[in-house]
Amino acid sequence: TREAGLDVASMCETSTKVFILEVMGRHSGWIAAASGLSKERADDPPHLILFPEIPFSEKDMLIKVKQSVKKFGYCVLVVSEGIRKKNGNFISDSDRKDAFGHQQLGGVAPRIASIINNSLGFKYHWAVSDYLQRSARHIASKTDLKQAYALGKAAVDLALSGENAVMPIIIRKKTKKYDWDIGKIALSKVANIEKQLPKRFISKDGFSITSSCKKYLLPLIQGEAYPPYKNGIPDIARLKKTLVRKKLKKFNI
Repeated sequence: TREAGLDVASMCETSTKVFILEVMGRHSGWIAAASGLSKERADDPPHLILFPEIPFSEKDMLIKVKQSVKKFGYCVLVVSEGIRKKNGNFISDSDRKDAFGHQQLGGVAPRIASIINNSLGFKYHWAVSDYLQRSARHIASKTDLKQAYALGKAAVDLALSGENAVMPIIIRKKTKKYDWDIGKIALSKVANIEKQLPKRFISKDGFSITSSCKKYLLPLIQGEAYPPYKNGIPDIARLKKTLVRKKLKKFNI
């Protein structure tokens, strides 16, 4: 968001005024909220975040976009794929469904871009981060890496000890300094269940995160953990993928 925003800022006087980034999350705005961590000053992007927890108001959004362009020269929006209208319908409804029967989402960025262009006439660009959101290991935080390894190890330990239908989880300790531990929980308590962004994490106008949200999220991105590079490219480890004997009977999903 920050780097794309700098690009738009560099040419907004004569070209693009609005940039829209669509992110994953379905009904939960955690990924969208994370984009707000890069905002250190009022003029920093993102200028608007559209959360699925807040009913979409075209009128309110257009007012904010117009104000941002007037004040800063451009506007960067981060839009969750799962934003809904006040009647509950997704902005990006489609006929496709996933394994749980949920509607497949996607395509909200061009819809928002079209609304802005038709109403305000601003030149725009939009992008969908999609798989890139879970593929950028080279910029993962040290905290993220430690937790990923700990969860993976815990999963193997649970399997070797004969556990079934459980998953390892991160337990955030109630300490002043960020600390955590690994626990476990029954799959029945997490499968097909969503944890939405708390209301206290969303600003009163519904378009940005609060200081309490920033305080909660910041520890998760602390520390750098760059992988080794080879010829200018991340040198990613490749698993041997040695198979073990099958235990489960054949089944269909």
